[in-house]
Amino acid sequence: MSGMSLPSRRGVLLSALGAGIGAGLPLASASSAAASGGVPRGTPPVLLTEQATQHILVLDPRRRVWDREADPSVVRWAFSPHGDARYKDLRPEDSWVYPSESKVRGLKGRTYVLTTASFGFVAVVDYPSGRRYWGTAIGPGDDLFNPHSAEILPDGNVAVACSTGALVRLYAASQGPRASRYAEAELKGAHGLHWDGGREVLWAIGDDELVTYEVGGTRARPELTRRSSVGLPIGTPGKTPGGHDLFPVAGRPDRLWVTTNASVFQYDIRGGVFVQDFAGAAEISRKSVKGVGNDPRTGQVITTVPESGLEETWWTTKVGVHQPQSEYKLVGGGIYKARWFLPR
Repeated sequence: MSGMSLPSRRGVLLSALGAGIGAGLPLASASSAAASGGVPRGTPPVLLTEQATQHILVLDPRRRVWDREADPSVVRWAFSPHGDARYKDLRPEDSWVYPSESKVRGLKGRTYVLTTASFGFVAVVDYPSGRRYWGTAIGPGDDLFNPHSAEILPDGNVAVACSTGALVRLYAASQGPRASRYAEAELKGAHGLHWDGGREVLWAIGDDELVTYEVGGTRARPELTRRSSVGLPIGTPGKTPGGHDLFPVAGRPDRLWVTTNASVFQYDIRGGVFVQDFAGAAEISRKSVKGVGNDPRTGQVITTVPESGLEETWWTTKVGVHQPQSEYKLVGGGIYKARWFLPR
């Protein structure tokens, strides 16, 4: 995102999200009669960063069109920190602007949704209760740091990538919901993070490179040390690659999804190369993809790409689905990223 101005609908919530505005609001279960033709059996729910109403949403995968006003049951779960005392100290009125990340993770038998927002908000939210596992606000009220992604480590600590801040931080989140101690490493244009349990490294993507960090120290006093770096593929000569999304290829532990300004790749960790040899690459690999991921059970890949004519240039109302090709549409939406809701 660039050239941001405060959203004209900041703090406005669609009536379909119900009364009781707050964090982790479980709204409705989809009825069995809602099944839509053409959706593969076993398709997981869809997790969205929805900026028009400033929510994280989990949506019914069996509906091709999500119209929250006409049918609130399309929303399985929603999160917003506004009006929730558990997040009051994070100043959501200032920091919860342009939610930029949502990913689901499992840790010690619990399910968490990790989220960031461009004006400083970062939190790990217990699903479905909405309880705060941990959270912070980094420079709330401005995009000076621009938290763009987060990751939780097996020891309970939390890494945060700040794009305009050009840094990766590792917070001692295991020490409590308001823990503030952190280790820090520089990374120009830090946009995405992934913990690789098999190799015990933290992957991060920046403007120009894909790097790994070794995590040291203790849970209470973590340390970050850069271990390796590989340059991203150049899309346009003379321009930065513009690394954006970084996500594991589900079912293939030796591969990572990587998006740049120009295209979508998988990084073959063993071979140390970026490839486009995956099924559906011709339709998936295009410019400006903000988020990408796959469902190993159905083979479907999900992506988001900005749509012209909306309030912000990075928004879309559509979620692309590939293998087979189709799409979802969020009526009145301002989607940034979409993920399959697959705890890992």
